[in-house]
Amino acid sequence: MITRADIGSLVRDEEGRVGILRDVIPDYEETSDPPCQHRTRPMAFLWPQEGGREWAVPPDTVRRVKRP
Repeated sequence: MITRADIGSLVRDEEGRVGILRDVIPDYEETSDPPCQHRTRPMAFLWPQEGGREWAVPPDTVRRVKRP
């Protein structure tokens, strides 16, 4: 699992997508959930290395990429 200490590192999520770790928020609340279903949960935010749209995944599904 990654932590805030890994921000800026190249990482891979469990779907195989590779990106740069932008942030880890331990108590993230998804505002698009219905109000009665709001809950906080840890979330990692990744950004594609070549640019594009950021995505969010649970931090326990992300691993650092070992560079050759």
